[in-house]
Amino acid sequence: MTAQAPRLLLLAGIVALVLFPVIGDKYDLQLLSKVMLMAVFAMSLDLLVGFTGLVSLGHAAFFGLGGYALWLLSPQYAAASLWLSLAAAVAIAALAALLIGFLVLRSSGVYFIMVTLAFAQMFFYYANGAKWLGGSDGAYINVRPSAAFFGWTPVNLAHHVDFYYVALVLMVATYFLLRMILRSLFGQVIRGIKSNEQRLRALGFPTFRYKLASFALAGALAGLAGYFNAAQFGFVNPDLFGWRISGEVLMMVILGGMGTLYGPVLGAFILVLLENELAGMTRHWLLPMGLFIIVAVLALPGGVAGIFQRFARPRIAQQADA
Repeated sequence: MTAQAPRLLLLAGIVALVLFPVIGDKYDLQLLSKVMLMAVFAMSLDLLVGFTGLVSLGHAAFFGLGGYALWLLSPQYAAASLWLSLAAAVAIAALAALLIGFLVLRSSGVYFIMVTLAFAQMFFYYANGAKWLGGSDGAYINVRPSAAFFGWTPVNLAHHVDFYYVALVLMVATYFLLRMILRSLFGQVIRGIKSNEQRLRALGFPTFRYKLASFALAGALAGLAGYFNAAQFGFVNPDLFGWRISGEVLMMVILGGMGTLYGPVLGAFILVLLENELAGMTRHWLLPMGLFIIVAVLALPGGVAGIFQRFARPRIAQQADA
């Protein structure tokens, strides 16, 4: 397997997803739309965990904020403007991440993990008890956002095929956006922070600012995923802020492979599709799911992406010796 294998598989995967609506039914398209939105969510967390070295157990806070922002901005029986509500939702998630990051980034290690979890749980308990947010029952978004722009509607989010392609574009765009950012000076610095923050600080880099910028960007992308998740299902509830969502997306990153971008995408596809299959087979699907995760983590310490990297390294070494 060559070093180009991940790129070729990525390209093949994109082509397959583009053509899938030709053979897929409505249920399959809706399921894959959910998977691709979770892939966006997973990549946003990988920016923190895999590249900046910040393990967060409260990333669902921004996912939930994106969803609730759409609900708040949607008229009861009419469609919100996609462009205005989306910009507002992402801005709210980014601002919340900026404020929370300003506080939590003063801690590190297990303390950082626990503080991020605490903030997410604060959102959960507030939404759970706030009647104006629907309380524990949640709230419905009766009409999906409208993409109308000066009388022209490029996509209809109420149509499952259009929504599928929007989710696909979001996933691919997020991947290439983060890839571009990680190749910039900013990306090199946050990688350095993960490896040795003290050395970067000694060289004069304001590491706190870089970590805060990474935290805010990750929060904004999580809010983006949460917005479209709420648009797809037309429902928000406090569980969107819960530790279970944060733990699930962290598992996607670990299962797929941290620090690779395409790894979390693979992790999202594997975990969501497997969960869907097992849930359809037995009521006790959590047991085989848990066993699968344990075996996968033990057998693949580098995640699924580690398989490609393991086969690519010998080829790269051979080329270097030639």
